[in-house]
This record gives sequence, C-alpha cells and structure tokens, in this order.
Amino acid sequence: MNKVYPDAATALKDIVKDGQTIAVGGFGLCGIPEALIAALRDSGVQNLTAISNNAGVDGFGLGQLLSTRQIKKMIASYVGENKEFERQYLAGELELEFTPQGTLAEKLRAGGAGIPAFFTKTGVGTLVAEGKEVREFDGQRYVMERSLVADVSLVKAQKADKAGNLVFNKTARNFNPNVAMAGKVTVVEVEELVEVGQLDPDQIHTPGIFVHRIVVNATPEKRIEQRTVRA
Repeated sequence: MNKVYPDAATALKDIVKDGQTIAVGGFGLCGIPEALIAALRDSGVQNLTAISNNAGVDGFGLGQLLSTRQIKKMIASYVGENKEFERQYLAGELELEFTPQGTLAEKLRAGGAGIPAFFTKTGVGTLVAEGKEVREFDGQRYVMERSLVADVSLVKAQKADKAGNLVFNKTARNFNPNVAMAGKVTVVEVEELVEVGQLDPDQIHTPGIFVHRIVVNATPEKRIEQRTVRA
C-alpha cells in the first residue's frame, strides 16, 4: 500500500468534507503541520470542528482557518494567542469546548485506543464538570470525560519511513502522537522520508499502523510565536 502523496493538497483532496471533525497536532506553533493546514484552508471546506491544543496565531497555523471562517467549533485547551479567535468567540460566532490540557490529551489517546470514556479528578467542582457524570471512587470524586475521535487527523513529524513509522523532534512531539492515534484517517507531514528499515525500531515514536497518508515538506517555516532578543 503506497502511503506517500506528492503534496498536501493531493493528500487531502478526497478525504476532507464540510462538517467534519479535524484533529491537528502541535503546541502553539511548535510541531504544527504547516503545509496540511494551508491545504485544508485552500480546500474551502466549511463548518469544521477543530480539535487542537490551541488555534495558532492570527494568520498562521489554524488561525488561517479562523480568518476564512471555516471553523465553526474549537475543542481546545488554550486560546490566548489569537485575537480573531477571541473576537469570534465573544461575538457568538465560534463555539468553544474548553478542555483542560491533560484531559484533552487523554481524550485523544483514549479515542485512538478504542476507549469511549474515562474518569478524571481534573475539573471536578468546576464549570468543566457541568452536565457530566460525576462518580465516587475510593472516597474521591471523578468526572467522566468522553474520548475524541476525528474524521481526519493532521500530524507533523520530523521523519517517517514509507510505511508511516514516525519520529518526532524533541518537544515538537507534543500532541502529535495522540492526534495520530485518534484519526479515522491520519495524514502526516514530514521533513524527511526514508525507506522501510532505515529507522531504528527503538527510536520510533508512533507506529505506521496509525498513519494512512504521508507528504513531504522539507522546508517548513517553523515560525516562532514570541521572539525576545537583546537590543
């Protein structure tokens, strides 16, 4: 089975549709699939539910899809770097499911592992628990969280082999492995593609069983959110 596609637009062409749930890896602008996000924007699909730690910044990352009004709902844990996100949310134009960061990671991991729900202490007694089942275990209260499964997951890795085995670069790993697991179809953007057998099995972070399509973007921009330098 050939998993390698010539470019991001081709990889997404027959799988993205209006109204889908899209999970996107990254933390801030670190480890985001830049080419795949741009291709998703250019596809013109509408009414998306986007699952991601955050929504990028204005004009870059998922911020591009907010600018084009392609996202109707965000499931995220941090929203502080995007003024357009703030404007749309406060104006009632964008739905937001605000989720604690660790809970969001576990919701994705559980979805990929086939676990429909789990209990966590995080959020008990707060707005996070409203409308959710709360149960007591060993004298402690826990809130039930439903797992997340995406129609399409967009992932960034440093390196892949042609079978889809992935290696991430340090903290750019962040949410990407969980996002890869949670997708019904997972598309990965990599900087380097090697032949099967060239990766050390002990160094593989995500096995190819979770990866359906691969595109190469050898020269991503890797923009920095906040740059502080001496005068």
